[in-house]
Amino acid sequence: MDRDLAAALADDLDAFIRLHDREADAELLAALQAAGFPDSLALPPAGAAGAQAYAALRQALAALGHPVGGAALDRLAADYAGIYLTHRCGASPYESVWVDDDHLTCQQPMFELRQRYAAAGLRVADQRRRYDDHLVCQLQYLRARLLAADADWADLTVFMDEHLGYWLGQFAERVTQFGDTDFYAGVAQVTYVWVERCREVLDEIHGLPRPPRDVVTARVRRKMALDKAEVAPIKFMPGAQGPSW
Repeated sequence: MDRDLAAALADDLDAFIRLHDREADAELLAALQAAGFPDSLALPPAGAAGAQAYAALRQALAALGHPVGGAALDRLAADYAGIYLTHRCGASPYESVWVDDDHLTCQQPMFELRQRYAAAGLRVADQRRRYDDHLVCQLQYLRARLLAADADWADLTVFMDEHLGYWLGQFAERVTQFGDTDFYAGVAQVTYVWVERCREVLDEIHGLPRPPRDVVTARVRRKMALDKAEVAPIKFMPGAQGPSW
């Protein structure tokens, strides 16, 4: 991949990482509005669904007004908490919850991703704050590998097919259905269509087509079954016991 393109994609990911990392504040929203986000992203939408997602987020940003007032910020903060922190929307930012039959956190994807990060010389800074399979961590990993001098594009597509790209669509749909603001619904949907488009770009440049969904599902289930056979699951449900997200 051309270094300029990789850098542009990394810049896009910086925006997504910030949006999912913590609640939006007035400064961030003003910057997004001034930049014409999401049309300012390096990857334009592909297809009708992508265009619709970009348009919806553009309209949601405009509807917040300028500058964004206190009541709107409070509503966005509450929605962010409901999605990412309290599990009110049932839209977990953790991959394990989406692929585990019992919808538990801290399952096989967390350990597999931890090993993947370590192989690239990376680690989650504070695993008490968030686990390795969190959406933000996966976006950070994708950004790092796009910029890496030793990037293994085939291996990166495996990550996108079996991890980030496998569950992100479900997360986005759940946020759209049960979230309280058009803004965070738009953020989730645009993140998803962007990741899908990025995966298409890797195929176009490096000739790495995505396997059919059922093939990927079989791989994921096989890994989960092997893990269940070897390791007893950690009995933890978000909000039920111990620290929350």
